[in-house]
Amino acid sequence: MSELYIRVAEEENEEPMEIPSEDDGTVLLSSVAAQFPGACGLRYRNPESQCMRGVRLVEGVLHAPESDWGNLVYVVSYPKDNKRKMDEIDAASAVKIKRGFQKTSDLIVLGLPWKTTEQDLKDYFSTFGEVIMVQVKRDAKTGNSKGFGFVRFTDYETQTKVIAQRHMIDGRWCDCKLPNSKACPDEPMRSRKIFVGRCTEDMTTDDLRKYFMQYGEVTDVFIPKPFRAFAFVTFADDQVAQALCGEDLIIKGVSVHISNAEPKHNNIHQPFPNFPGGSASLAAMFDRSQYQFPLPMCK
Repeated sequence: MSELYIRVAEEENEEPMEIPSEDDGTVLLSSVAAQFPGACGLRYRNPESQCMRGVRLVEGVLHAPESDWGNLVYVVSYPKDNKRKMDEIDAASAVKIKRGFQKTSDLIVLGLPWKTTEQDLKDYFSTFGEVIMVQVKRDAKTGNSKGFGFVRFTDYETQTKVIAQRHMIDGRWCDCKLPNSKACPDEPMRSRKIFVGRCTEDMTTDDLRKYFMQYGEVTDVFIPKPFRAFAFVTFADDQVAQALCGEDLIIKGVSVHISNAEPKHNNIHQPFPNFPGGSASLAAMFDRSQYQFPLPMCK
């Protein structure tokens, strides 16, 4: 007599497993529990009523409904407490698996010196771990570096280590971050605006726009009136703005210094304790350490 198998699944919509029956056509509960630990019985959906029905269990032996197992798929039954514990164990295991196999991401490297090549980038970051990819972003027309690039590592631990510190690359401090990351809710959004210090009176908005367009799309140029030896330039891409910060550039034969402009979220109506009667943006405007241009003499 050929061995008979019945189809059993943990849930109705899952792929079933074949469980062997005994010579008399019954199925031992132990045979089911061997494949589905903790099982205490079987149930099936009645084709006519579409209701779930339990399979008769007598002293550890499961008996076929109406003396024939048929071609139905039988679903495993668990004690309620046991099923809940198994679900909790599965959930905990899933979390552990997820943590153990976190994928690495492309990291943006901000503030690269213009001379840095992809080989320089790879040589530097290879000291931390295996590097999958490096890229220095360049202007499509000129081929010049835009001052930032990307790197990706094989191991997640290496990625975490690299993000946690600053990097001296070709004589300049650079930051390595997840693009558009918000690691901390208190961390300000990166500004798309730069402060151009040491400007001269003969520099016009058109001059500045034409010059900075070589690095990326410029959306706005503002020169205060009356003239105060500085200007603001806003880019469409915050990465371009951040890459330029800290640079000394030559515009119309004059050396100008680029630094961070006041972030948008620092509302000018907020009081600034160290600048009585003024505002955060005004105080920052006259902060020598931030913008590095001479302060006017106060009488």
